[in-house]
Amino acid sequence: MKIGFIGLGIMGKPMAKNLLKAEYQLVVHDINPSPVKELATAGAEAASSAKEVAQKADVVITMLPNSPHVKEVVMGPNGVLEGGKPGMIIMDMSSIAPLAAKEVAAKAAEKGIDMLDAPVSGGEPKAIDGTLSIMVGGNKEVFEKCKGLLSKMGTSIVLCGDIGAGNVTKLANQIIVALNIAAMSEALVLGAKAGVNPETIFKAIRGGLAGSTVLEAKTPMVLSGNFKPGFRIELHIKDLANAIDTAHEVGVPLPLTSQAMEIMQTLKVDGKAGNDHSGIVQFYENLAKIEVRK
Repeated sequence: MKIGFIGLGIMGKPMAKNLLKAEYQLVVHDINPSPVKELATAGAEAASSAKEVAQKADVVITMLPNSPHVKEVVMGPNGVLEGGKPGMIIMDMSSIAPLAAKEVAAKAAEKGIDMLDAPVSGGEPKAIDGTLSIMVGGNKEVFEKCKGLLSKMGTSIVLCGDIGAGNVTKLANQIIVALNIAAMSEALVLGAKAGVNPETIFKAIRGGLAGSTVLEAKTPMVLSGNFKPGFRIELHIKDLANAIDTAHEVGVPLPLTSQAMEIMQTLKVDGKAGNDHSGIVQFYENLAKIEVRK
């Protein structure tokens, strides 16, 4: 089975590398030539376009920023569908709007091409070590064909329903992550302002009900003032915008999500859109006029 991989950014590059380590034949493409060269040096075949990737692959994985990028790469000129053939599978692992996933899947079906939407959670560290959580939407038979491939990039792989269900699940995930980070930030800033060492607070609460994967992953970053992105604030803004739009389409108010969105928008205006989303703490630090550090 030959795999195409389009989109070699913070997440896509390590995911593609894990497929190479698993000895899959890989053909890759990105608008940035640097990661393409890096993957080619590691053993992948470089392609000049999404169309060329599709011409050479049995499964094409896309890992792109948002819905418009996926639509352009798959359905646009020189795109995946121009090079694709009946029986090929598109696996979009981007985090996009569920309706966009359904639109792309419908166009693919017209050419006899199956599609899964399979967004991921875990950020760069889990992309590197191959332990991502993968939320999949699509046909069960197609999912079973791709499960072995997915297992080289993630450890939790769940079929959530029909096409689009993977992205609905990812939006739910992103709501919970955003609110967890905001709550963590609020609590640590309170502790610091009240004169209690925030690292001590972390150690004291991590084993109780407040403990979480978010707390374990993000508190050390906050305590060291390291906001190098594993997942950028601007990308979380994109996900929350998709969550709010989807919620409004189906009639679900999201008051807490909307508040988290405004916190992130404030940080974006302040020039911090490229920070890791653990940088949400800076919003609270600015309000309280104190930094949470070791």
